Amino acid sequence: MYDRNFIRSASFGLPLICVGNLSVGGTGKSPMVEYLVMMLKTDFNVATLSRGYKRKTKGYALADANSTALEVGDEPMQFHLKFPDIPVAVGEQRLEAIPELLHDKPGTEVIILDDAFQHRSIQAGLNILLTDHDNLFTRDFYLPTGDLRDLKSNYKRAEIIVVTKCYPGITVEEKESITKEINPLPSQKIFFTAIEYGKPYHISTKLETNLTEKKEVLLVTGIANPKPLKTFLEKNSMAYYMMQYADHHIFTIDDLKDIKKRFESIETSNKIILTTEKDAVRLVKFNTSINELSLFVLPIRHSFLFGEADLFNEAVTGFIQHFNRKN
Repeated sequence: MYDRNFIRSASFGLPLICVGNLSVGGTGKSPMVEYLVMMLKTDFNVATLSRGYKRKTKGYALADANSTALEVGDEPMQFHLKFPDIPVAVGEQRLEAIPELLHDKPGTEVIILDDAFQHRSIQAGLNILLTDHDNLFTRDFYLPTGDLRDLKSNYKRAEIIVVTKCYPGITVEEKESITKEINPLPSQKIFFTAIEYGKPYHISTKLETNLTEKKEVLLVTGIANPKPLKTFLEKNSMAYYMMQYADHHIFTIDDLKDIKKRFESIETSNKIILTTEKDAVRLVKFNTSINELSLFVLPIRHSFLFGEADLFNEAVTGFIQHFNRKN
């Protein structure tokens, strides 16, 4: 209906950047939103708008000092904790949420729409489509057989395509082969990124530690695709044990008891519990109960390959500058 103009998408008088995918998750949308915020916040008043998946509230909300993951969702809460000076809003109906966000934060110059590629009621000026290197949309199947939730042909609506979670040693030949397989339009730009892990930091004290081949790790996670994390731990720990929960799992006090019990069963003293930033925002509610645990959070970011980070950054900032000149 949108493609045939029976239903029209609304546009707004400021640059809207959409980060999305064609699958049900695990392509690195949250780190991409964070990458964009980090890149843009110095020069523009940037805000983020998410649906707030699996939160216990409904309607529009703007994160503040009292917000929790249950109220705004785990990913928006993660953005708010990392960037407390950046407006982080949630709302299922983005068409209604954008005016409310602009009312609350009238100085906003750019809005990053998290996971909004299928939200056709709004026309974003720049669509960044992510696809996992190990599960390219070109090779995937539609739900329920595979992970695709959208037509493969809709990749043509994106201005930028990013192949994420590549292994750092990917060759130019493989890059060219994947590019040929995706078959981008002449107007589309395609980039390749790998996951870059930072230093683990304690969930409460924020003190950092090092992962070494002498440490044993209890990995606690509820994310869509933990495979890259498992590969990382295979190379950077003595051994790891995994407690895997469903994506966006809401941790309970019983879960915390199970985690403590499993951690205590690991015989060595050189051990830590490791979780992701997305999971951490659903664990901080336990406050004093986790202060005593060796519970560390592993940050991640996109690392652009083939020296093309500047080209990506220029494509994004160029869109904003061109939009502002037009308007």
